[in-house]
Amino acid sequence: MGIPILHLYNIIMAYTESKMLDLGLKAPDFKLPDTISGKHFQLADFSNAKATVIMFLCNHCPYVIHVNGEIVNLAKEYQARGVKFVGISSNDAEKYPQDGPDKMKEHALAVGYPFPYLYDESQEVARAYDAACTPDFYVFDAEMYLVYRGRLDGSRPGNSLPLSGADLRAALDAVLSGQPVSDIQYPSGGCNIKWKAA
Repeated sequence: MGIPILHLYNIIMAYTESKMLDLGLKAPDFKLPDTISGKHFQLADFSNAKATVIMFLCNHCPYVIHVNGEIVNLAKEYQARGVKFVGISSNDAEKYPQDGPDKMKEHALAVGYPFPYLYDESQEVARAYDAACTPDFYVFDAEMYLVYRGRLDGSRPGNSLPLSGADLRAALDAVLSGQPVSDIQYPSGGCNIKWKAA
């Protein structure tokens, strides 16, 4: 018997979990280009939301591909309730051209992302958020303080758990209802962010 495909991919791509940034942190500012519209977005563009979800994503990671459908469904549902979403890709596009801004636009349109998909070429934003993997999820309240970070839910490629978005949904529901978000939070996991050489 050969090595299972997912296990082999983990060996190659290095499975990595969230670093779990400290709760209560004020959202670090950014100004990045949106690969879909060509506009630039900064943190202030999301400041009038009831909550803001910042997601570190990329085009080719199987863990992101696995959750894309649920991300789209969840974003559409919660956007209607006053939540704003933004995706950011910080991978080194020189070594991984499939994650370059032109491919990001193609990917976003094909998947149907209903939110900006920003390109963090310098990787400074990923470092400011202490992002480690794709996907990595952060929820900020109306005052832009971090109330949740970690996983979408417990589903991973190959573990047979259904996608539900349960963890992220619970955090958003708490914020929208004025309740505290549970401090029991689990890290996301996926491909490591492809950092540029120092």
